[in-house]
Amino acid sequence: MKAAVFPSKIASLGLPSGHRCALFFRSPPALPSSFSTTPCRKLARGIRGSEGFMSQSSSSSQLFSSLSNSFSSQSESELPQVQLPSPKPKSPPPQLPWLIVGLGNPGKKYQGTRHNVGFEMVDALAEAEGISMNTVNFKALFGKGVIGNIPIMLAKPQTFMNASGESVGQIVSFYKIPLKQVLVIYDDLDLPFGKLRLLPKGGHGGHNGMRSIIDRLKGSRDFPRLRIGIGRPPGKMDTANYVLRQFNKQEQEELDYTFQTGLEAIRIMLLEGFNKSATFVNTQKSMQQLS
Repeated sequence: MKAAVFPSKIASLGLPSGHRCALFFRSPPALPSSFSTTPCRKLARGIRGSEGFMSQSSSSSQLFSSLSNSFSSQSESELPQVQLPSPKPKSPPPQLPWLIVGLGNPGKKYQGTRHNVGFEMVDALAEAEGISMNTVNFKALFGKGVIGNIPIMLAKPQTFMNASGESVGQIVSFYKIPLKQVLVIYDDLDLPFGKLRLLPKGGHGGHNGMRSIIDRLKGSRDFPRLRIGIGRPPGKMDTANYVLRQFNKQEQEELDYTFQTGLEAIRIMLLEGFNKSATFVNTQKSMQQLS
């Protein structure tokens, strides 16, 4: 393509001496020898000014970067620490107590008799755990304590055997104790003397004290019981006379061994669970069987 014709008017323009700039096209025409190609000074200054601006911008960036690095290089210990309030741990729900009831008849007349082994078992537990049983409440001799970290209440109803439910029903209702945490200890004619049996529930088996308790608990039988064997009366002895009969020296020694086994069974039940306690009790041999 041919070079564009340089307009005569533009060509005739005069630029001040020393400030004329060469104008280039794709194919520049030949310029007269008198036309100077010295670069424009103002343009040169403009370029230098732009370089200066870029230089200043670069310096500013370096300064900002230096400050940022200086701030980020500070150790965490030098930075202000914001303490957030720690959440309060939730307290566990209160542990409901166990109620351990021993059945028997009040008064010196019945002390040490077969029908009162429930009372004696509770007395042995109170002595072993340091629990006072001097309070009379809910128609019972009453005491509170702990085994491990488990709160317990001990009761010996003073209503006589056949009305034991009056006392037990009041305690269960007042403290809202789950029936699975109500252990009743009583004598059992159908077990060999000194033998223990721990069951999670069951009927009264003809025992008047248990019958009264079941009636007061609205017919519910779903509470554990620890039965203590007293054996059958010898010969043709009347059952009522037999259960009110006191133990001889040999029987009392064997019964003390039974109470120690019962204490361990109760501790296992409270601290390790019913099933483990039942396995321990129901496979345990009496002193008579061991001899």
